[in-house]
Amino acid sequence: MFESHKAGRDDSWEGVIVDKSRGMLDGSNIYHFVEVRIAGDESVKVRISRRLWKSITVGDRIVKRPGADPVKE
Repeated sequence: MFESHKAGRDDSWEGVIVDKSRGMLDGSNIYHFVEVRIAGDESVKVRISRRLWKSITVGDRIVKRPGADPVKE
C-alpha cells in the first residue's frame, strides 16, 4: 500500500523539526521531507517545498494550518 507523506490541505499541526531528508522516490524528481515532533511526543514525516526545506534547520518550529502550506514560525 502506498502511503503519501504530503500534508493534506485540511490538515493542521505544529511542531519542532527533528530531521531533514530528501530523496528520489520516483527516480526522476527530488522530494524534500522533514520529520516533525508534534504534541504528545509523536513524530510525523511530511513532504515540504524545496524553498521551505532550504530555509529551515533541525530545531526550528513549523506550523501547518488548514488550507495553507507549512511555514516556519
